[in-house]
Amino acid sequence: MQRRDFIRSTVAAASLGGLLGVEGNIANAEPAAVPGASRIAGRVDGSGLQLSLAAYSFRRELSGKQPTMTLEGFVDYCAEQDLQATELTEYYFRDKSPEYICALRRRAYVNGLAISGSPLGNDFCHPPGPARDKQIAHVKAWIDVVALLGSQTIRVFAGKAKKGSSEAEALKLAIAGLKEVSEYAGRKGVLLAIENHGGITSTAKQLLALVKGVDSPWLGVNLDTGNFHTDVYASIEKAAPYAVAVQVKVHIREGKKPAEEADFKRIAAILKSAGYRGYVALEYEAKEDALKAIPRYLDRLREALA
Repeated sequence: MQRRDFIRSTVAAASLGGLLGVEGNIANAEPAAVPGASRIAGRVDGSGLQLSLAAYSFRRELSGKQPTMTLEGFVDYCAEQDLQATELTEYYFRDKSPEYICALRRRAYVNGLAISGSPLGNDFCHPPGPARDKQIAHVKAWIDVVALLGSQTIRVFAGKAKKGSSEAEALKLAIAGLKEVSEYAGRKGVLLAIENHGGITSTAKQLLALVKGVDSPWLGVNLDTGNFHTDVYASIEKAAPYAVAVQVKVHIREGKKPAEEADFKRIAAILKSAGYRGYVALEYEAKEDALKAIPRYLDRLREALA
């Protein structure tokens, strides 16, 4: 057996062992030493990008008093667009019953789709007390759901500093909360992905301070390319080596300047250079009708990722 093949098989076995509860910690694996390469322990050098679509792209159709689309219909739409995966956001689940969750999992599978992620909303910047306990319990409950769903990752938020609280205090609270739920997620074989989502994750520096503060093999970055507003592409480049999930917006905005079309090819090049292996989900938020615009943007993103 060639040494490269041996290393790959060893890494794969170690990763599988961790998922199945076998002793061993993938956090002990050496990260890639190549400048700009992946900082995710256990990830083999190289890149492999697969296309997904975020359910949030159809937020108007999936929510409201009279939704015009169901989550099942969204899964079918992803298959019709010949995607590799579908991203199912918590907000649009009809219920959390095992029967419903398993039906969604089956629907994705028979349509040849992986479930690339299942984002939820949370806030870990609450001080100790009932509000904080509720947030942590909510995330743990969703981890249980996602483990049954067969999703790859859960997008989580850090939260925002509360009135009278400093950024340093908010960061400390967020790290403590993320440590607790990351430990729980690891026992379920689910990766958590912290998103750059304003507040204490507005910049790449803030985001990576959180990731390094938690220091868990079960927490990485959910890189949202539309949520950095200072040195956008440089920030994407800094965060990309830590990414375990990626959401691509069709626009970027630098500071207070008007929004402009995102450079999909540049983003894809950054991800490949960082050694990212995983799903890239289009998250459409522009004003044009989603049903008309999304196929066009999917084609552009597909071409960029090739």
